[in-house]
Amino acid sequence: MTNVYDNILGLIGNTPLIKLNQVTKDIPATVYAKLESYNPGHSTKDRIALHIIESAEKKGLLKPDSVVVETTSGNTGFSLAMVCIIKGYKCILAVSDKTKPEKIAYLKALGATVFVCPANVAADDPRSYYEVAKRIASETPNSIYINQYFNELNIDAHYQTTGPEIWEQTQGKITHLVACTGTGGTLTGSAKYLKEQNPDIQIIGVDADGSILKTYHETGKIDKTQIHPYQIEGMGKNLIPSALLFEKVDRFIKVNDEMSAYRTREIALKEAIMGGYTTGAAVQGLIQYTNINPLKETDVVVVIFPDHGSRYITKVYSDKWMAEQGFVNNCFHNYEEVFKTEIIK
Repeated sequence: MTNVYDNILGLIGNTPLIKLNQVTKDIPATVYAKLESYNPGHSTKDRIALHIIESAEKKGLLKPDSVVVETTSGNTGFSLAMVCIIKGYKCILAVSDKTKPEKIAYLKALGATVFVCPANVAADDPRSYYEVAKRIASETPNSIYINQYFNELNIDAHYQTTGPEIWEQTQGKITHLVACTGTGGTLTGSAKYLKEQNPDIQIIGVDADGSILKTYHETGKIDKTQIHPYQIEGMGKNLIPSALLFEKVDRFIKVNDEMSAYRTREIALKEAIMGGYTTGAAVQGLIQYTNINPLKETDVVVVIFPDHGSRYITKVYSDKWMAEQGFVNNCFHNYEEVFKTEIIK
C-alpha cells in the first residue's frame, strides 16, 4: 500500500519545492520555495520535535509518564504537542505575549499546558519565556527541557533531512539558500549538509530589525542597543543561540516588520501560497540581497517557507491589524483597493 502510515508522524519531511513565478519576476534566477507547511504540524519544527524526542527515547531519558518542556514562539510548541500526543507524553510550553490568542488556543487544543510570558524583557530575566521554561523543567519531576536554542540536535535534524532533500530536489544545482533565523537550526543545519556537497553555495540568513544576530555575525559582538520590540514571530533574537552555526552563513540581511508584512500578503495574492509572516520576511530578505548581489539566470535559489499562514489570520492577514500597525502604504499595490472588503447591505 502507498501513502499509508501508522500515525501522523510518518508525514514529517519530504516537503515539496514550488517555483515562484510572480513575486520574484524581477530576479533572473530560478527561485523555489520549500513549503514546510506540508509537514503535518504545518511547519519546519516538526522535524526537530520528532528528532529530539526520539533521540531522548533512545537515550532512555523519556518514560511513559514523562513531561516535555520547551520555550516556543508557537511552531515548535505545535510540533512538540503533536509528537507528545502520539508518544504519550505531557507537554508544557512557555510562550511570549507576542503569541496571538489563536496560537495559544491551538496549543491547548493539542493538550499542552501553556505559560504566557512578557516578550519585551531581557533573555535572562526570570519572567522571560526562556527562564520560565527552564524553571518549570527544573521543578517538574521526570521532565526534559528541549532547549531548541542550545540543542545540537536542532541542527542535526535539518542536517539529516532538510539539507539532503534540497540537494536531491535541485539535483545539486542549488546556488543560494535563504531562510529566516531564530534558533538557526533550519538554516544552518541545512547549510552544513549543502556546504559539504558544494562549499560555493551561498547561505543567506534573514534577521529581524530589532534583533542582534546580523551584527553579531559581522562583528562577533552583542550590541544591545539594537534590541527593540518587533512584530515578526519566530525569527531574530536578543541572545545568541548555539544552534545557529554562524560560520555556515555567508551573509545576513535584516528586514523590518512592514515590508515583511506586505511581502507575505503579496505571496498569497500572486503565488496563491498562504505562508506565515516569516515567509514574507524570507522573500523580502532575498529581494534586498539581490539589490546588493545581483543573481544570474543560471542561479538556483531555494527559500525556506517555514510555516502556514492560517496561524496569522488575525495578524498579518488581517486588514485591521495591518492598519493598526500603520502598514497602509503598500509599495507594490494600492492597499485599500487590494485588501478591501465589499459589504453588501
